[in-house]
Amino acid sequence: MVAEAISEEQVHVTTTPQAPQLDKTLIAQLVGDAQASGLGIDGENGLLAQLTKLVLESALEGELTAHLGYEKHEKGASTDGNARNGTRAKTVLTKGGPVQVEVPRDRAGTFEPVVVAKRQRRLGSIEDIVLSLSARGMTHGDISAHLADVYGSEVSKTTISTITDKVLDGMAEWQSRPLDPVYPVVFVDCIHVKVRDGQVANRPIYVALAVTVDGNRDILGLWAGDGGEGAKYWQQVLTEIKNRGVQDLLMLVCDGLKGLPDSVSAVWPDTIVQTCVVHLMRASFRYAARQDWDAISRDLKPVYQAATVEGAEERFLEFSEKWGAKYPAIVRLWTNAWAEFVPFLQFDREIRRIVCTTNAIESVNARIRKAVRARGHFPNEQAALKCVYLAVMALDPTGRGRARWTQRWKGALNAFDITFDGRLTAGRR
Repeated sequence: MVAEAISEEQVHVTTTPQAPQLDKTLIAQLVGDAQASGLGIDGENGLLAQLTKLVLESALEGELTAHLGYEKHEKGASTDGNARNGTRAKTVLTKGGPVQVEVPRDRAGTFEPVVVAKRQRRLGSIEDIVLSLSARGMTHGDISAHLADVYGSEVSKTTISTITDKVLDGMAEWQSRPLDPVYPVVFVDCIHVKVRDGQVANRPIYVALAVTVDGNRDILGLWAGDGGEGAKYWQQVLTEIKNRGVQDLLMLVCDGLKGLPDSVSAVWPDTIVQTCVVHLMRASFRYAARQDWDAISRDLKPVYQAATVEGAEERFLEFSEKWGAKYPAIVRLWTNAWAEFVPFLQFDREIRRIVCTTNAIESVNARIRKAVRARGHFPNEQAALKCVYLAVMALDPTGRGRARWTQRWKGALNAFDITFDGRLTAGRR
């Protein structure tokens, strides 16, 4: 075969000040020879698989030479009497498919290979692929079928579950990591997943997303609750966040959950709670007939776009006079939420649009829902959290979203520092 005809003298590296590069002429010759002989580039026993086998076996032989202290075929043995003791065949899964490798052995059994460690059946790239596909919502069965179709690798669903379980230690460490002393804004929301606990039931997953003093996005954690979303459980979540080092929080933006402002004030008394205007509008429509939605939307728009709090009160009074008799529930809804509705009005219009809604966390929730929807339901709470954690860790792989986010918040952070009397500056020290 092509790979067998390659000697150590032929495979060489030309060094440059930047980085070592393979000889392109040799590579072109290898590809040409493979094509001329009818050998495929990829697939089982293809050129890539044979080159992978050659590289792995050469690296393993080099490791054994370093371990014993003498080259292969040299007379004599190591100082402790140890010597080579043949090889054993081992199949490892790679991006190019399964590759059978001859792993060298020593008589004393003290050789511990690094390139392909003992009991290792997959190279790191396969694990990376599994985690990436899982983060994007593919089920274990779908991942197994994908690896078989694309790479020719037979990976069972049990093996895939074992690979994804490796993130649990990292998830626990991430969930308990220390947090910053001050955050200008934290957005909180809850999504529901189906968990089979005796019977399939909806379980809430609580998500808290913070904006740092530098304008970066930071997801503070994920928490699984029981039953429906509740202010009492949110208080436990916020208390945990405080215990992880958050001494001050300027604003918390939520969807208007009843009782949440009291839970927030119990943890951070000076924190301002802002109700999401979009959620408030949606709640209003639930009390109105469909044919009145457009008119109600037009009449509420001057309320949340008012220049001042006083202006908003005047516009809401006009709305109440027009619609109060027909829809008193809408008037009562806005009246009860007024204290949490008006805080964003103290900022200019550019800042208002990024603190008056939970849109910042909705994009995260959309990615989570996409990953969760493909699963149907989860066998337990840990499996659900693992899926959500993988989806969160796969956000913005290129970093472009992070750059846009930071740029978007620069002006708002300056206004926050002035409005909140330097509390934000204190967090940067």
